[in-house]
Amino acid sequence: MSRTIFVTTALPYANGSFHIGHIMEYIQADIWVRAMRMAGHTVHFVGADDVHGAPIMLKAEAENITPQELVKRYASERPQYLNGFHIKFDHWHSTDTPENVTLSQDIYRALKATDLIETREIEQFFDPVKGMFLPDRYIKGECPRCHAKDQYGDSCESCGAVYTPTELIEPYSTLTNARPILKTSEHFFFRLSDPRCVEFLQQWTTGSNAQGRKHLQPEVLAKTREWLGTGDADSEANLADWDISRDEPYFGIPIPDAPGKYFYVWLDAPVGYLASLKAYCALQGIDYDALLDPNGNTEQYHFIGKDIVYFHALFWPAMLKFSGRKTPDGLHVHGFITVSGEKMSKSRGTGISPLRYLEIGMNAEWMRYYIAAKLNSHVEDIDFNPDDFIARVNSDLIGKYVNIASRAASFISRHFDGKLAYTGDVQALQNECQQVADNVREELESREYGKAVRRIMALADQINQAFDAAQPWVMAKGIATASDEQKAALQNVCSRALAGFKALSVMLTPVLPVLTERVAKELFGGPRSFLWADASVLPTHIDAFKHLMTRVEPKLLDDLFEPPADATPAIVPGGEPIADTIDIKDFGKVDLRIARIVQCEEVEGSTKLLKLTLDVGEGRHRQVFSGIKSSYAPADLAGKLTVLVANLAPRKMRFGVSEGMVLAASHADDKTDAGIYVLEPWPGAQPGMRIN
Repeated sequence: MSRTIFVTTALPYANGSFHIGHIMEYIQADIWVRAMRMAGHTVHFVGADDVHGAPIMLKAEAENITPQELVKRYASERPQYLNGFHIKFDHWHSTDTPENVTLSQDIYRALKATDLIETREIEQFFDPVKGMFLPDRYIKGECPRCHAKDQYGDSCESCGAVYTPTELIEPYSTLTNARPILKTSEHFFFRLSDPRCVEFLQQWTTGSNAQGRKHLQPEVLAKTREWLGTGDADSEANLADWDISRDEPYFGIPIPDAPGKYFYVWLDAPVGYLASLKAYCALQGIDYDALLDPNGNTEQYHFIGKDIVYFHALFWPAMLKFSGRKTPDGLHVHGFITVSGEKMSKSRGTGISPLRYLEIGMNAEWMRYYIAAKLNSHVEDIDFNPDDFIARVNSDLIGKYVNIASRAASFISRHFDGKLAYTGDVQALQNECQQVADNVREELESREYGKAVRRIMALADQINQAFDAAQPWVMAKGIATASDEQKAALQNVCSRALAGFKALSVMLTPVLPVLTERVAKELFGGPRSFLWADASVLPTHIDAFKHLMTRVEPKLLDDLFEPPADATPAIVPGGEPIADTIDIKDFGKVDLRIARIVQCEEVEGSTKLLKLTLDVGEGRHRQVFSGIKSSYAPADLAGKLTVLVANLAPRKMRFGVSEGMVLAASHADDKTDAGIYVLEPWPGAQPGMRIN
């Protein structure tokens, strides 16, 4: 039975470029959407930029542009990421649109009409210089637990403690360095603790959708018990009411009838799902209200990361329910992606650059396959390991999958003019192909991608083993003078292998859409991409085999993790022209700090790099890789002071993460000899001092 499904991914915050975590989520959702469409279901797959909030407003202000201009800049990058990894949204929108303004304000009014909105006076930190209330992440100070310096207003990166901004010792505004003051303001709250909300959320979080699948994965359900309790008489809910307002200045959607007040970005961001769908429906001539009728049959699913479960499993369904709208049929929550066991961090800028991956010529479908092979229906982190990536892609896709077609097709083209023919029980072959495809389809719908990939590769192994056991290269010797029975036997062996290859291609279509479309059209001469039902349809003819996919070369992974040219030591003029003029604001963006070289080591496997352990007065040490090995021995640098670019985004390299850049001088034509000079401050300078 055909189903109608509405699918979204979490909206990326539009103050930076996509990272590999975004791409992982989009690939996961894209695979699911393609698998459902192959089964004949109607799927509306939309996304949007999350563009409101203080961080975007302040970043735009620092660059002397409008928030809209900042958002537009990052939005212009989007196609190269999505198209590059073959991720096909039906529509992409923005939360700064008329649709989102109208929907957010309508939902607010509906919640207010049900007596779920109330106002309260609250006290919070205010920057007297900037003239604005400060979000927690714009307040720093000394951790009240471990006393580490320069910790954020909500948690300590050094000891992991969680606290309120008012607990910080010697707090200061990161915007102006001013000491914030406590100031009172009226705020609007969504009464999530209301018994009606608690009762509904107890039901929804433990409930199932029309397909018999739970709304929440077991791990997510268990997490919600921390806030909702178990529902027993002895278990009380621990839900706090939700502050949904912010004071001006703020880049966001105005709260109706409340001058100077704006919706907190987390209210209007998920509404962006609906706004994007509404805009898409208008373009396609679809009745939006009928599509999302609370009593209708449309299913609604959200693919999100585990870090935003609180908003999506509590606030979002409650907002929808009590504003009279359709509630989600399921949350598909995934873990984070790590790189060689190290946690990804958007704020620290670590990890793989998706754009660099594409720019150096790496095949997007290698990444799609590798991510699929790692994912399952649980909330588990997955790890990108370069050696495992090379081995898995080369072994599975080249050694097993493509290998079948490249070998079998040559015999069919050379000896049988591309015609396929079968002997024996073909019904058993068809049944087996369809049964495996049905299992894979079910596993993909259940988001057991890794299990589906293992099942596909098990069939590929089986096909290769049968082909090898038959030894068609032996059968082909003297085939010109062989009997019709011998020719039929060779044709049957190769035809069965190619039938299996076609079935494998059907199963891999959600994962490798571009490659399998080529297989469908170029090898088997079909008019379209594969559907699930094609798995059991035996091919009768092939066109000439064309090369399908190259192997992953280890050098590509080296290139992926090598720092680009702008991460080499900074060079002052001398033998080269002065750089383009900048203004004082540009210079002010670079945070230069005095650092002490606590330890210096050679880097095994590198002829250029030294690994420096630096004390920058942060209460922790930093690791920096610097291309100065030609000029210095480790013993020359240990204990010395130097200058560090402290706010350069950390970069993942083959040898580890480099957290900044040590400054050095050289002539343009003398960078490889003993002509590099690390900057050394005068005695008396201390680690952590800023250079102005």
